[in-house]
Amino acid sequence: MLHARRRFAGAVLLALALTAVAGCSNRVDSGATAAPTVTPAARGGTHTLRVAVVTHGAPGDPFWAVVKNGAVQAAKDLHVRVSYQGSGVPQTQAQYIDAAVNQHVDGLVVSMANPDALKASIQRAVGQGIPVITINSGEAQSAAFGAITHVGQDESVAGEAAGARLAKSGAHHVLCVIHEAGNIGLTQRCQGAAKGLSGTLDTLQVNINNLAQVQATIRAKLTADHSIDGVLALNPAVAMAAVAAESGTGSKAKIATFDLSGDVTSAIEQGRVLFAVDQQPYLQGYLPVQLIKLYHDNDNTLGGGKPVLTGPGFVTKDNAAKVAQLAKEGTR
Repeated sequence: MLHARRRFAGAVLLALALTAVAGCSNRVDSGATAAPTVTPAARGGTHTLRVAVVTHGAPGDPFWAVVKNGAVQAAKDLHVRVSYQGSGVPQTQAQYIDAAVNQHVDGLVVSMANPDALKASIQRAVGQGIPVITINSGEAQSAAFGAITHVGQDESVAGEAAGARLAKSGAHHVLCVIHEAGNIGLTQRCQGAAKGLSGTLDTLQVNINNLAQVQATIRAKLTADHSIDGVLALNPAVAMAAVAAESGTGSKAKIATFDLSGDVTSAIEQGRVLFAVDQQPYLQGYLPVQLIKLYHDNDNTLGGGKPVLTGPGFVTKDNAAKVAQLAKEGTR
């Protein structure tokens, strides 16, 4: 049906050109159940695309700062207007999405740590002809909600790879620290790690908004149970809290983490952190803006129904120095 519409639109435009009727439309043609399609005429227009990026990243979070850097750079490179908003509160994130829809943006980029809370807002965007790309979290629900693709890493696969690396290092009893309740991606990381470890994996729920308490909670666990020989943090700040917590406990647990910060990279270089799983957040900001631009200009999609994977990669002592230099530039 969409291809038929495009052929029809092309024929009409050709007829208009042949009869010397001037005109160039920026109208978005969307069906009731189909993803939006921009007519070829729009590709020659002067309208500057507006893309709203709405994530579950709290302001100041170093991971999401890199995502934002990627989106901002894509906007500069592609001459697109990008707005960025982030909130760890799902209801607030949904409100940001609704506001972007009301502003009739040309594209929406959304991370879905809590997919159910965002479902209605995302489907409203799709229903109004706004192309949506999901990033980072919520891959399993992305297509069902109407997104054209998902950009990120498969958290279960990444968790399994992390668990296997910990096992290879000699770990048998790992503490997986979940820092955000209700975040489906974090749960998938721990479940994957348990599979890759083939040993004992315990989960520990903490609140990232109180890092002093995070440190105290991890310290208590390591002090009480010396059989814990591995700690898998799912956030750089939690990883550094784990490093501090281990000091003085007599524990020899190997500490690993998901995602990077300057402190984590330095700790890897110094041997205090074994490795970090790198999902390349810069790409999670840059690529969706680029994909929305290509979708509007050339009707391109990417992934063929599968996610566009940005990870997992691993930062270890072997490559930490190079990554540290890139991190100073805000791209890693």
